[in-house]
Amino acid sequence: MTIHDQIHQTKHIFGPVPSRRLGISLGLDIIPFKTCSLDCLYCECGRTSRLTCERQSFFPPQRLLDELKAALPAIPRLDFITFSGSGEPTLNSDLGGLIAEIGQLGAAPIAVLTNGTLLGRADVRRELLGADVVLPSLDAALGSSFARINQPCPGLDLQGMIAGMEAFRREYAGRIWMEVFILKGINDNDADLAALREALLRIRPDKVQLNTLDRPPAYPGVESADFTLLESVRRRWPGLPVEIIKRAGRREEIPAFSLNLENSLLNTIRRRPLTLDDLVALTAKDEDELRRYLDILEREKKIRPVIEGGHIFYRLWPSGEN
Repeated sequence: MTIHDQIHQTKHIFGPVPSRRLGISLGLDIIPFKTCSLDCLYCECGRTSRLTCERQSFFPPQRLLDELKAALPAIPRLDFITFSGSGEPTLNSDLGGLIAEIGQLGAAPIAVLTNGTLLGRADVRRELLGADVVLPSLDAALGSSFARINQPCPGLDLQGMIAGMEAFRREYAGRIWMEVFILKGINDNDADLAALREALLRIRPDKVQLNTLDRPPAYPGVESADFTLLESVRRRWPGLPVEIIKRAGRREEIPAFSLNLENSLLNTIRRRPLTLDDLVALTAKDEDELRRYLDILEREKKIRPVIEGGHIFYRLWPSGEN
């Protein structure tokens, strides 16, 4: 069964989808569209329509639980059930109860994608303790850059937010994967990168995931960072577990690009669907390098990721669809 056969879309549940960061992920959206504590320049969902730091109960939690229980029997395997969507999930005051209830189902580990703005609150940190992975974001550690990039709700204190992330690291036994969005000409200068490194060293995440624009941003005039810039950031942050998760958009972004390797991947996938692990074994190349080639082939609609038998395979696009 492919992802196109499997996908669910209810009021609060979407997927499963093949996620770059989380594998096979079933998404839970528990916030009204674009209700957020930030209005980030780069947000792929568009501009924030309700900018707030106030938590509330947005809908009866049992509604989501019923939808989830109805969807799960049709899904053979999940890597994660993920709180994500088009708003900031920690704004929902029912988050802790939902994590606890879903955890008791034992269907899959629980991940929470959050902008981290409310981690200065003890109640939010406490509610997140039941998650298996928490993925906060931190794009700036200087107040001026934070205000420019993230456009926070009034009264939100950056240093209090960072201190909350430090406190959460002390209290939380699970994994923290910190996303840092690098924007060309905004937070790629010496002062911003030094401040970010200092903050990340204090927070001590298990991963630091560098990202940049992949889709049209909420606001015009925002420029994506290329792989060369992201690689330079990684080199400037020794002592941190940094990985680059930005998708390749152009062949020029692949160091020592090999047309032979690209054609070999395409011809191999043409013969039969293959997982990333299969391709690593066949080519003796590492995952990061192969992902860059696969990103380009996927963007050009030559291949597509599908979920089959609880694994993510790469297939050719159906005839006539590319």
